[in-house]
Amino acid sequence: MKIALAQLNYTIGDIEGNCAKIVDAIRKAKSEQADLVLFAEQAVSGTPAFDLLRKTTFLELCEEALERIASHCDTITAIVGSPVLTADGTVSAAVVMEGGRIRKYIGKKRITARREMGFLTGGNGFECLTVRGHKCVVVVGDDLRHEAEFDHSAELILSINARKYFKGAMLARLEQLRDIAFVEGKDLVLINQVGGSTEIVYDGTSGVLNKHGELTLMMKSFEEDFQVYDTEAAHASIEIPKQMHRTYMVYEAACCGLRDFFHKNGYTKACLGLSGGIDSAVVACIAVEALGRENVRALLMPSPFTPASSVEDATALAERLGIAYDVVPISPIYERALEAMRPVIGDIEFDFTQENIQTRIRTMLLMALQNKTGYMLLNSSNKSENALGLCTLYGDTAGAFSPTGDVYKSEMYDVARYINRIHDNVIPENILNKEPSSELHAGQKDSDILPPYEVVDAILYRMIEESQHREEIINAGFDSQVVEKIHAMIMRNEKKRYQFPPVLRLSACAFGHERLMPLTNKYGD
Repeated sequence: MKIALAQLNYTIGDIEGNCAKIVDAIRKAKSEQADLVLFAEQAVSGTPAFDLLRKTTFLELCEEALERIASHCDTITAIVGSPVLTADGTVSAAVVMEGGRIRKYIGKKRITARREMGFLTGGNGFECLTVRGHKCVVVVGDDLRHEAEFDHSAELILSINARKYFKGAMLARLEQLRDIAFVEGKDLVLINQVGGSTEIVYDGTSGVLNKHGELTLMMKSFEEDFQVYDTEAAHASIEIPKQMHRTYMVYEAACCGLRDFFHKNGYTKACLGLSGGIDSAVVACIAVEALGRENVRALLMPSPFTPASSVEDATALAERLGIAYDVVPISPIYERALEAMRPVIGDIEFDFTQENIQTRIRTMLLMALQNKTGYMLLNSSNKSENALGLCTLYGDTAGAFSPTGDVYKSEMYDVARYINRIHDNVIPENILNKEPSSELHAGQKDSDILPPYEVVDAILYRMIEESQHREEIINAGFDSQVVEKIHAMIMRNEKKRYQFPPVLRLSACAFGHERLMPLTNKYGD
């Protein structure tokens, strides 16, 4: 049997556009004499659709699209993912089409993703389907790893999915699929979708594993792809390409997520503040890769405490990237702001008040650029600073989108070095080598209040991704005072994270979704 795998990029709510993509892929599959063509979970609607899944009109439009798609399945069987309204609620279903009509709906039984809970209802679970004399098990989403045993008489497992990317996802997913294919003794075909959906990015990387658990087909990551797999032909096992390492995947995911956030929302141009630091350098490079250098613009906004070397580094980066930039010193605005506020706050000793005024002035200028020119403001935060609250509300927390807000500070250096390897050292070496600093007062360094970020991030990872208690982390060898300090900083800065822009989720536990703490709580006091 020839199975066509259509790995496509869908847009939430663009039912007409998604339908057209599906029909085009069906035509292509027919032209290549495929017997069956597979599409990802909720392909018709796009996902996550959240409250759209509660709208009857939206679901009716999906149903009408399914009927139109089915009319093209005269000589081929298609399995298309879509939300379907039932008497019990909305179900994520694999819709089986052949003979020009819809033959059956196979609903996902287990709703395990937080983004689906409350919006979807569980269906009946996997079912068997015979295509051209071949018995197949059809399973939707996370049901794949929860079913204890499939029908022994079936030859194939067909899994339609919407599996989001996170760091380490590909290897974890392949290990899981290998176990299922080997234990069940069946070939396993997985179809995933690709592309950004606001904060989520789907990596694609669909594929086929044989009954021995060996990978025999692997589709592209972060790109649309179409391939036909002949189950009766001989297939050699393949290895994961060496270049698909963790940092490569983070970079590609960030570029894909940013590109689709802009294109699917009708934006074309991005602006950002270049400080001469690592974070804004990485975000500028990602923006150029995703949107093109002609669509990226930067402001360099030195304050009284900005070293000349930082301006030189930021200028060198902008020129190497080939992006438009302007230098707008904020010292005059800063001094006038302090003068205007003196009757209110007095001649107080320099503290975070004056530091935050600088950051908010920079955001005011960037937002003026956005409002006047249509360049949407990119946020240049990282996960370490977001966790610890080393950011200013209405200052560097602002922006239309944050492509790196779920990337730890130490990982930003890994991404920067990777960018330099593939783009001929576009990031000046001094940016990579200088000690991290917000440059908000004379001689300020992040190390004034924190140990090296390698240590900070190791503690943060254990607290956030692994949900370890402070005692566990201290018992692992970390300094107790540092652990307690980091925990306190995380807990008291939830209010800032509540007001962040959309942050692209690149980890298994991102703030705001996988990790949402009560804003008012006294845990850990």
